[in-house]
Amino acid sequence: MKTRETSNRLGHFRNMTRLFIVTMSLTGSVAMAQTKDPVIDKIVAEATTNSQLEKLAHELIDGIGPRLVGTPQMKQANDWAVAKYKSWGISAKNEKWGDWKGWERGVSHIDMVYPRVKSLEGMQLAWSPSTNGKTITAEMIILADVEDSVAFAKWLPSVKGKFVMISMAQPTGRPDYNWQEFATKESFDKMRKERAQTTEAWRKRMSKTGYTAKTLPVALEKAGAAGVVMSNWSSGFGVNKIFSAYTTKIPTIDIGLEDYGLLFRLTESGTKPKIAVRTDSKDNGVVPVFNTIGEIRGTEKPEEYVMLSAHFDSWDGGTGATDNGTGTLTMMEAMRILKLVYPNPKRTILVGHWGSEEQGLNGSRAFVEDHPEIVQNLQALFNQDNGTGRIVNVSGQGFKDAGTYLTRWMAKLPDSLRLRIRSSFPGSPGGGGSDFASFVAAGAPGFSLSSLGWSYSNYTWHTNRDTYDKIVFDDLRDNAIVAAIMAYMASEDPERTSREKAPLQVNPRTGQPGTWPAVVKPIRKGPVN
Repeated sequence: MKTRETSNRLGHFRNMTRLFIVTMSLTGSVAMAQTKDPVIDKIVAEATTNSQLEKLAHELIDGIGPRLVGTPQMKQANDWAVAKYKSWGISAKNEKWGDWKGWERGVSHIDMVYPRVKSLEGMQLAWSPSTNGKTITAEMIILADVEDSVAFAKWLPSVKGKFVMISMAQPTGRPDYNWQEFATKESFDKMRKERAQTTEAWRKRMSKTGYTAKTLPVALEKAGAAGVVMSNWSSGFGVNKIFSAYTTKIPTIDIGLEDYGLLFRLTESGTKPKIAVRTDSKDNGVVPVFNTIGEIRGTEKPEEYVMLSAHFDSWDGGTGATDNGTGTLTMMEAMRILKLVYPNPKRTILVGHWGSEEQGLNGSRAFVEDHPEIVQNLQALFNQDNGTGRIVNVSGQGFKDAGTYLTRWMAKLPDSLRLRIRSSFPGSPGGGGSDFASFVAAGAPGFSLSSLGWSYSNYTWHTNRDTYDKIVFDDLRDNAIVAAIMAYMASEDPERTSREKAPLQVNPRTGQPGTWPAVVKPIRKGPVN
């Protein structure tokens, strides 16, 4: 028989158990154990129990979509971010850094109309000319395999009025991991040998034309081709990379591997397939382009800076979800949380959402050039730009003492986050890749918060599949915690970070010591073709 006291204790135990279960369900992978720092506890609690990431992602990725530099969508995203920051009480502005070709994507309709009717998966490339409201129907022709550039010049007139295929036909649309799982070793080896031979043969075919991948489409345009057709397969099921067109009068389109292979085989067999193409787009002339900058003003050392960083622009084959919508969302959420739980930082905390990273880090390079006072007084910059995965690597970027302060700051991360991060100190300075490199080149401590892959390079990096559904929000919540805590620790640290550079490793190819990356001037007028 239970006493009343025993019943009360059991009831209390059940209630505490329920509370523990609810708390753990809210926190996901981050433990809510109290630390000795109430600000860090509040960062973790806010990020895990009141995350705004899904809402922000829906507004940016679904509502605005891809953010190709020079498009109305990019400017819409700039304005959206400023409004969002201001709604959180954070000062923000759009800062012009250059001018770009104004262009707006329209509908792409691509259909095979002979020898049968089939709608094809494909789209025009960025900055491709439109067909001016018309549908162009024409026969397909494959880039000729000729002896040399002289023979190619003789062949060129045959492209007039035709769609020219300039990519090789892949021998398989299955990624290698699928072959490894199901094929015999002999079959897999045979396929890889065939693919290597086909790739090398196509490389030679291109080389013998006397043109490059950049100049060939222009030559075909001048010769009167109806359009340029390619397939930039990204080694995964149904995924192609979508970059920019080099033509100015005729459309350049990318067709998915499966449909491109169909057209290639039909053309090769003499069937002479025809496709009908309509690509709507708008040339909006030259437009101004911007970085979006947010600020939480410092109270004790306002002229010293901690910076969160992520590029805002994207290619537009998909919606730019993981390149770099996820980095953008991580830094916006970190800033929201910091303003809420740490509204009076010691140092000024900035966030930079950069334009035209995809064409060469242009927005961040312009910021470095335009704001030497910030670069000279930068305590640390944290950049995220390699997909949706949780942060697993931090390098010292060649700064001799980076290990001392970064390790000190990372020690304050919850164990569930800290223990998964590998570090290399002092590391080597990044010469490119993402916007932290713009600051590193100028001698400022910029660091990349590098993430777990999630098949980034094949499936979402610059592809038609870089969409909302590829975001892993549990990992993003963890990343926002890491970014916010690192910014908080950098702001609070009583010491200024050292900029002393470590001796660089000897280049094994030259036998000479490595050199620090040079500052590169931004391209302030584009596109870069």
